[in-house]
Amino acid sequence: MIRERAAGDLAACVAALRAVHLSDGYPRNWPADPARWLAPRGLRRAWIAELPGVGLAGHVAVQGDGEVSRLFVTPDARRQGVAEALVRRAVEWARANGLRLTLNVTEEQRSAAIAFYEATGWRYTHTSVAGWTGPAGEPVRLRHYELDAD
Repeated sequence: MIRERAAGDLAACVAALRAVHLSDGYPRNWPADPARWLAPRGLRRAWIAELPGVGLAGHVAVQGDGEVSRLFVTPDARRQGVAEALVRRAVEWARANGLRLTLNVTEEQRSAAIAFYEATGWRYTHTSVAGWTGPAGEPVRLRHYELDAD
């Protein structure tokens, strides 16, 4: 089940995000205030996925002019179509609001995120260096994608 995230969901979202971070290193740098990181300035909408027996299974947000962000699926909910369902909900909302969606993914070899986006119709546009660094102070390269809302 996909539903719009409510304020009361943030604690469960932070716990799920922590599990993802420990498993996969996402987000690359653990935020000082993870609840605030999940609700950044400019947030337009956020949704969560829930599965029977799992509870909160995933999260996605759209911010600014249509940037998809904060997409994650908990380790115990993977390979069940959760990421695809969350992104589909964000796309439906964007289409209803006339937005072209974009996203940025850290460039890493054999990235599951890159494979997912490229397999689901996102178009790679360019690579840039992020305005932030990785955990060891290293530069981070971002792959940029877009998806038309129509």
